[in-house]
Amino acid sequence: MSSPLYIRMHAADNVAIVANDGGLPAGTVFPDGLRLVDNIPQGHKVALEDLAEGAVVRRYNVVIGYALKALPRGSWINERTLRMPAAPELEGLPMATVKPPALAPLTGYTFEGYRNADGSVGTRNILAITTTVQCVAGVVDTAVQRIKSELLARYPNVDDVVGLEHSYGCGVAIDAPDAIIPIRTLRNISRNPNFGGEVMVVSLGCEKLQPERLLPPAEAPLLPMQRLGTAPALPAADSALDVVCLQAEEHVGFMSMIDSIVRQADVHLQRLNQRRRETVPVSELVVGVQCGGSDAFSGVTANPAVGYATDLLVRAGASVMFSEVTEVRDGIDQLTSRASTPEVAQAMIDQMAWYDAYLARGLADRSANTTPGNKKGGLSNIVEKAMGSIVKSGSTPITGVLAPGEKLMEKGLIYAATPASDFICGTLQLAAGMNLHIFTTGRGTPYGLAACPVIKVATRSDLARRWHDLMDVNAGRIADGDATIEDMGWELFHLMIEIASGRKKTWAEHWKLHNSLVLFNPAPVT
Repeated sequence: MSSPLYIRMHAADNVAIVANDGGLPAGTVFPDGLRLVDNIPQGHKVALEDLAEGAVVRRYNVVIGYALKALPRGSWINERTLRMPAAPELEGLPMATVKPPALAPLTGYTFEGYRNADGSVGTRNILAITTTVQCVAGVVDTAVQRIKSELLARYPNVDDVVGLEHSYGCGVAIDAPDAIIPIRTLRNISRNPNFGGEVMVVSLGCEKLQPERLLPPAEAPLLPMQRLGTAPALPAADSALDVVCLQAEEHVGFMSMIDSIVRQADVHLQRLNQRRRETVPVSELVVGVQCGGSDAFSGVTANPAVGYATDLLVRAGASVMFSEVTEVRDGIDQLTSRASTPEVAQAMIDQMAWYDAYLARGLADRSANTTPGNKKGGLSNIVEKAMGSIVKSGSTPITGVLAPGEKLMEKGLIYAATPASDFICGTLQLAAGMNLHIFTTGRGTPYGLAACPVIKVATRSDLARRWHDLMDVNAGRIADGDATIEDMGWELFHLMIEIASGRKKTWAEHWKLHNSLVLFNPAPVT
């Protein structure tokens, strides 16, 4: 775009963001007469009026800070010129006070998925090999590479083989109260819909997290910790586990271990290969939405488009999870007011309070978020970031809350409480049962998950052009004036159907981009 342009989110805002690629130099004059006092990078804020020292700075019609000094109209507003407001209190919040009009049901949309015995539906057909401890990760990685090179081609209906690697299982306080979080997370990931009900475990043998502890028999279920959530107890596993134990006496040498894993994998691959896609309603989608490498455009383009798609999914009867406690904490009043019931509102408050206490134990606070990249992209503090993050959730009532690692048991818009770290959030959403992931980014990140398709949405056209073979959708067209939020929302909705059906692959799938899973472990090591 050649002419100077800024974007103001609300009529009451006294700042706006510079929209032009590369930013604008001091002296630039906008069509309304605003003249820049400073050079202002793209996505960064400009003062629309003179601001006295201590004056309120408002974006999204929310106070995002207070001016640290007098700032004339046209000044660059950033983290160095703002004092962040105090965190909102968790008492006296509006509880289920917003009652939006019911949106018309969205019917007739389907995708081609894999129906599982438990009623869930996968968007991919993957063999997952669960590990009980980090010590076996190298062995499993070697085995997975051999399975792919020697076996996978025989089973054309199987999409992939993945090892569920993590850093948990041995030097941990396995009986500490909070140990339930990583244990149930790994257990529920093992039962993700994309794995077809085939549970295969590789154990070392001496670890604290024994296979029977991870996937207990019916007579000894591992109950969720009630103070972290009120979801029903996890379903018990079958009494017979398919476990390859590396310390078993029959293993003589490294290749004996690899042979055992490959031999057992072949049994699972044979069963998975018999599965076929079938037409299922869009209501069987379980979509996780997340943002990473955010910038000031996240709340202008990509996240509003995802929010519109979220509303479409909820109207179609699907499940959508939004997360990232520290990234929505400053908008808690918006969330509790949208809760479907006071009980749901209180559950969100409980999760925020638990995380506040967790940060306090680590002598950290919410100012640790935002990141250097967020700030370079124009986000001055976590208050501003929160306002842009929340809009991914759309406009429908929030009907449920999940504590970390819990399994999703209902339809609708769900708040899944997770840390904001990309891969911890993704890991926990996988545990909840996610079969499709939407990830928005303004700075850019090669984020991906081996267990689930990840649709990457760029907030800016410049990023979409430079990372043309990493970004699946360019929401920057909204800022360019080439598309509306509604246009992009529908585009995302239809793309989700195509990718869920296996008719298209995401760029992350194409390049096989993914990191190891990261289990959220607030329990101490021993």
